[in-house]
Amino acid sequence: MYPSAELVHDDPEGETFRVHRGTMTSTAVFEAELREIFDKTWLYMGHESEVSKPGDYVRRRVGNRSMFMIRGAKSGKINVFHNTCTHRGATICRQEAGNAKVFQCFYHAWSFSTDGDLVGVPGDDAYGKNFRKEDLGLRSPARLESYRGFIFISFDPDIEDLETYLAGAKEYLDLVVDASESPLEIVKGTHEYEVGANWKLLVENSIDGYHAAATHDTYMKFLANMGTDLGSGIDGMGRSLGNGHSVMEYVAPWGRPIAKWEQLYGEDARPGMEAMRAKLVERHGEERATRIADNNSNLFIYPNLIINDIMAVTVRTFMPRSPGLMEVTAWQLAPQDEEPEVRTRRLDSFLTFLGPGGFATPDDIEALESCHDGFLSGGVEWNDISRGMNRDPRSQDEEQMRAFWRRWSEQISPDRMLIR
Repeated sequence: MYPSAELVHDDPEGETFRVHRGTMTSTAVFEAELREIFDKTWLYMGHESEVSKPGDYVRRRVGNRSMFMIRGAKSGKINVFHNTCTHRGATICRQEAGNAKVFQCFYHAWSFSTDGDLVGVPGDDAYGKNFRKEDLGLRSPARLESYRGFIFISFDPDIEDLETYLAGAKEYLDLVVDASESPLEIVKGTHEYEVGANWKLLVENSIDGYHAAATHDTYMKFLANMGTDLGSGIDGMGRSLGNGHSVMEYVAPWGRPIAKWEQLYGEDARPGMEAMRAKLVERHGEERATRIADNNSNLFIYPNLIINDIMAVTVRTFMPRSPGLMEVTAWQLAPQDEEPEVRTRRLDSFLTFLGPGGFATPDDIEALESCHDGFLSGGVEWNDISRGMNRDPRSQDEEQMRAFWRRWSEQISPDRMLIR
């Protein structure tokens, strides 16, 4: 038996940080995570642009629960509901996305409005005097709040408000949103895939600058062959943002569709990108405009949301299904009024690096599944996550991961669990 407090060994004076590998393989740990983390934090549900018209809906798994988000036809507001009929439990939202005027359960044909009201019960005269439709509407999670178009839910009624929870992550969400003069939208199309590894490995990987040069060597060679100057390398910092959130912010040699031209885009793209940069300076001033245009950020919002503002803006979540399996979903975020050639450039950048068949994602999946297989082999108890504890952390260091693990340890620490 290991006390969960001992699963994370944090020794700042000794400049040592270790995580027990049982955190990745134990069924008891996995069950505690669902109960103590995913049931008690803010979780990303979606973006307001996905349900822009009355009746628009999207269905997805959040915190290992089937949920759906819909804009109410009567209220006009964004609703989120548990995807279960209040009669006998069948799921009522049976498509991934669409537009609906009513949801009818296929089992017994109970019908619900887009605002969750029970509006139809076949043969309702067979029910007694205490049967009240108004008591049997769809159920919502305990909390629903948004920040600049990003919709979050929580199953904990007593959780702090979303803005307080986001802490320093708000700064980086603001940078993403402020890059555009027009509202942002989730581009049509979703990437969905499974990874045969523990979900926390993708947390680490997503904010890990140390692996880039070795794991993504093919991408670096591709950039070099296309004329990108790699001499400047990748340089920046990593830091905790509070509440388990963290970020890598850095300058990299690749271009950015906002306003950083590079050879790969071609000379025809240069004037338009320079004009975009000038507009950024006009709106935000030179310092903030330079940060928006030139700086990359890999933002992690605890416990399972990644927003990669790099050569494109990717929104990615990952849901644990077992200690050794996660489901990953990714979307591309872009300005609504983006010029067609800019949108094409953005999507090409997104697919080339971060798409499921791109240069980066298959490399990362191979690495994570290899790690998980290594954990199951046994023989070694601890992972070392100490890099950078002896200096001001850089983007290639591991302060970002330590921020996650410290918050994880706080939430899991009350339980004792068998590591196997």
